[in-house]
Amino acid sequence: MAQSRIGMAPASRGARKGLRLAAREERMAWLLLLPSVLLLLTVALFPLGRVFYSSFTDARFAAAGSQEVNFVGMRNYRELLSFTLRELPYQVDADGVRRYDHPRLFLRRLDTSMSYDEVVTFDLFGTRYVLGAVRPEFVRSVIDTVIFTVVTVSLETILGMIVALALAAKFFGRNAMRTAMLVPWAIITVVSARIWEWMFRSNRSGFFNSLLDRLGWGDGNTGFLTEPALQLPSIIAIDVWKTTPFMALLLLAGLSVIPKELYEAAEVDGASPIRRFFTITLPLVSPTLAVALVFRTLDALRVFDLFQVVFGERRFSMASFAQYTLVANRDVGLSSAASVVIFLIIFIFAIIYIRALKVDSGD
Repeated sequence: MAQSRIGMAPASRGARKGLRLAAREERMAWLLLLPSVLLLLTVALFPLGRVFYSSFTDARFAAAGSQEVNFVGMRNYRELLSFTLRELPYQVDADGVRRYDHPRLFLRRLDTSMSYDEVVTFDLFGTRYVLGAVRPEFVRSVIDTVIFTVVTVSLETILGMIVALALAAKFFGRNAMRTAMLVPWAIITVVSARIWEWMFRSNRSGFFNSLLDRLGWGDGNTGFLTEPALQLPSIIAIDVWKTTPFMALLLLAGLSVIPKELYEAAEVDGASPIRRFFTITLPLVSPTLAVALVFRTLDALRVFDLFQVVFGERRFSMASFAQYTLVANRDVGLSSAASVVIFLIIFIFAIIYIRALKVDSGD
């Protein structure tokens, strides 16, 4: 028993010494982090707090004189987020054809305290519905931004992986191809948007209309950027052209650290290229792929310049709607509320995304 106490004493002293050392290192880490935390509180949290406060007021931008700012509670949020989904009434004419009410006029006749306008009308299981909102342009901006994000990130990931796999192979001129690949990404967004705006012109002076006309596949007057059904696919094409090199570059970095011996061993075992991709390449490049997806998704949700340059005030992303409300309408309160909603959407999206992809697991 005495021997046991004698044997445990040095171990306990060692454990206590280790705990003291760990506590001292933790205090030192907090001291080193303190300047960064103070800087973050100053440049990030304070402006964010001001935006939260402004979202509950009726503040106006560049108001003359001493404008009184009033606290309006949740009014700005109710204006942004109030919407209704109604079945559109109809009458059957003498030929048995349904004649639906005009969606906008139907919504204006509703006996509610809110004034709704049409967001979208759609058919489901033989019934026509209309989605109305107090601020239909904001609801459309959220829908457009989410569709834009999902489609562009999916296409950029697939195309980026194909480009990265091609450039990872050894061939003559590989370095030149890697440099050329980065050209679209290096062009600033305003310039690339203007270039594509010219290419998508709705007459024969535009590249695509001229090309389709020569091939006999169109009349040369397709409104790629003016017809609502073609606007979103067109702007998605611009972003995919511009940002695919960024995804390819990130994935190429992930591919470069995979040991070549694994491929050689799999090739000796008779594994096909497709099987090598799914059993070696994809699992080992998945951490890089997860980080690239998070970066691109959050960046796409914040898209502003592309929508602003190409569409102006004709169609909004979430960010360009907030900017339009602030600058054109001078409504600081409503713009701040829109910014808070956008912040919460991106924050929730980021948390779900990071957890699903296990970016923070440290594996």
